[in-house]
Amino acid sequence: MIQESEASEPEATRRDADVTESSRANRGWWDRNADEYQVEHGTFLGDDRFVWGPEGLDEVEAELLGPPEELKGRDVLEIGAGAAQCSRWLTAQGARPVALDISHRQLQHALRIGGSFPLVCADAGALPFADGSFDLVCSAYGALPFVADPRLVLREVRRVLRPGGRLVFSVTHPIRWAFPDEPGPEGLSVSGSYFDRTPYVEQDDEGRAVYVEHHRTLGDRVRDVVASGFRLVDLVEPEWPAWNTSEWGGWSPLRGNLIPGTAIFVCERY
Repeated sequence: MIQESEASEPEATRRDADVTESSRANRGWWDRNADEYQVEHGTFLGDDRFVWGPEGLDEVEAELLGPPEELKGRDVLEIGAGAAQCSRWLTAQGARPVALDISHRQLQHALRIGGSFPLVCADAGALPFADGSFDLVCSAYGALPFVADPRLVLREVRRVLRPGGRLVFSVTHPIRWAFPDEPGPEGLSVSGSYFDRTPYVEQDDEGRAVYVEHHRTLGDRVRDVVASGFRLVDLVEPEWPAWNTSEWGGWSPLRGNLIPGTAIFVCERY
């Protein structure tokens, strides 16, 4: 009797991936990996902290959404919410958050932890909300690193924001794409072109994408923001703090003390 072989590891490559393929691949990836992600990173993220990235920059100190006392009564959309830790923190400040994620399994973890705010499973490129529904939109490593057309998402965000509303989102710092995604010394030598926008794709034996991540240069990100009807208020590159001794994928104290790992864009809607 011939035994079936175990599922092979996906092949990592660089190739084009459009909006539909990227969305389908990443919805599936996050559904399959949500449990492991929450086990591995849940302690660092907490149940009700608002952390902008692996460096550990906390909204309590950063105040990128504004002073905490001014969040009370604000309607806030969190995009790529995962287990909705940020939305729980926002609720504690008196805000009225809605937590949105493309992954049903991630939102099941949000249900497990609990909270009194709505959970919405939807694609960030087609937000199921009326125009002008929110005062603030935030996204900590959610959606934008994984979408083929960031302007589609940004235009949708602008649509659901009220005039003068604020968008704050964090992504992998673009410079990281020129380096191997390794936390040790091997991650400190340039291995590719910073200007190569070809997506990183993991695909199965039949060539179907199972994970996609898209690269935009820093200039691309700024142009995307401006072209989508926003004013760039600030660009924050968090430094690695001395207290943080943990590694998260390619983020580590070694690399974090030498090159930036996260870029946070603070934007306001015209």
